[in-house]
Amino acid sequence: MDSFIPKHLQDEVKARVSRLALLLNNAGVEAMLVCDNVGLYYLSGRVFAGYILVGQDASARYFVRRPVGFSGVDYIRKPEQIAEIVGTVPSTLALQLDTLSVADYNRLSKAFAGASIVDASGMMRQLRSVKSQYEIELMRACGVKHVEAYSHIPEVYHPGMTDVDLQIEIERLLRKHGCLGLFRVHGQSMELFMANILCGANADNASPYDFAMGGAGQDLSLPVGADGTTIASGNAVMVDACGNFNGYMTDMTRTYAVGELPELALRAHRVSIEINRRIAQEGKAGVEAKRLYEISLEMAQQAGLDDYFMGHRQKAGFVGHGVGIEINEAPVLAPRSRDVLAVGNVIAVEPKFVIPGVGAVGIENTYVVTESGMECITLAPEAITPLD
Repeated sequence: MDSFIPKHLQDEVKARVSRLALLLNNAGVEAMLVCDNVGLYYLSGRVFAGYILVGQDASARYFVRRPVGFSGVDYIRKPEQIAEIVGTVPSTLALQLDTLSVADYNRLSKAFAGASIVDASGMMRQLRSVKSQYEIELMRACGVKHVEAYSHIPEVYHPGMTDVDLQIEIERLLRKHGCLGLFRVHGQSMELFMANILCGANADNASPYDFAMGGAGQDLSLPVGADGTTIASGNAVMVDACGNFNGYMTDMTRTYAVGELPELALRAHRVSIEINRRIAQEGKAGVEAKRLYEISLEMAQQAGLDDYFMGHRQKAGFVGHGVGIEINEAPVLAPRSRDVLAVGNVIAVEPKFVIPGVGAVGIENTYVVTESGMECITLAPEAITPLD
């Protein structure tokens, strides 16, 4: 039978479980039951149907419903069997209540009757926010493929295209370069399919989702992004497309244009690049995340661009976010953020501007936090690229 934990990941998974056990000990929690796909993947190296029970002693037991054919796991039909197999119920049991339905919570509470249930949502978010060298190397590799796919975007554009036509071609480029197509995003009300492509006036359309940019979308069932606008001369085209090539994502935005853009849009784009440079310098371990937001806003205000910064009709409440298995991890660069940067954080910084009637401009890069600053791993050209 095959080993459940992939051989090349066994030491990595062991280290992750040990770090989680340390957090459990610090919080006085006896055990944690991991149920969601992101947590299962993080603590096993694969997605499966089932559960992981992690103890204070850094033990991890894998309870699997599907798929079959692995050694070193306990196969179950239902979660009620977990306590029966283990033989004891922990005095305190941590669950991720931000991803667990009420029905599943009630079921697991009954299955572990007598255990005091505590919320481990913040604990797991903290754990995954600091990437190991193995994870960082995966993200570096992802960034290389992401950049290569973007380099071919001008080749797939032709006059008369709509933003949806262009998005389809960009998605094809990404898939041809190995993108898995899956855009994992945290939160029940957060949805997006592979990319947010914004052109012209659509960039100013408000969206219900907590993304940096909006767009009307093609249907009220998914009101974000491209809406079928024909790309015309004088339009900025912002491309913010998924870079998931190996389970870990890079986040990158570049701006393209048809014809000449007005000076206001060109100036805003230059300021976006300047903000990225400044944040990369200031974003060292120990720096408060909210300070980086404040710097970004101050620079936009000093340039006289605050009316357009992070939206025009509707503004985003952040300028950057952690990225990894999910596109919106900790830390968050926002005015009320309590996060403090640490070595190994991977952060997407996206100071963007919406110019009414023209479109969205600016860049987004993914950076690795070090002791001395932030290292960019999405090394694509940052200037506005002509499409015609």
